[in-house]
Amino acid sequence: MYRRTAGPLTLLAVAALTAGCQSSGGDRAPTAPATAGATAPAGGTPTAAAEPTAAATPTTASAANTLAVCQAVDKLIVDASRDIARDSASATQRELTPEQLNGQLKGNLAELADDVRDQAARAEDPRVRAVVTDVAEQIDGGVAAKSPATWMTTNFVDIPPRLTRDCHV
Repeated sequence: MYRRTAGPLTLLAVAALTAGCQSSGGDRAPTAPATAGATAPAGGTPTAAAEPTAAATPTTASAANTLAVCQAVDKLIVDASRDIARDSASATQRELTPEQLNGQLKGNLAELADDVRDQAARAEDPRVRAVVTDVAEQIDGGVAAKSPATWMTTNFVDIPPRLTRDCHV
């Protein structure tokens, strides 16, 4: 009976590896913003150019932090997916019960959620911190789920594409 669950779960974890956790090119840190300079209207006195607002463009350090945090979360998701796939294959050989598999999956997901939360704490950009914190909370949903394998097929697979879309500078 268990073997019917482990095979699809292994395939699901492998699919998560390739589903999203890819750098989209929009993750690259921008160069430092140009400093405001003086402009002179035709025949007039020079005037100072408007200062950019703090929210308009991130600093190079902030952009680098965002890139590092987003890449670290991607790596955590990929590594956890590999671990889950490997554990699922191993569980088939060891003939674990569904309850044992659920416990194993919940343990993997709890560790992943904690690791993702650690990355959220590192994020300097409040928007990125919120995205990564929300991802950790989504993963907590898998830990709390009656069937984490079912949760993975319906919710976990949505996380990598979301990170690709929302976790960037």
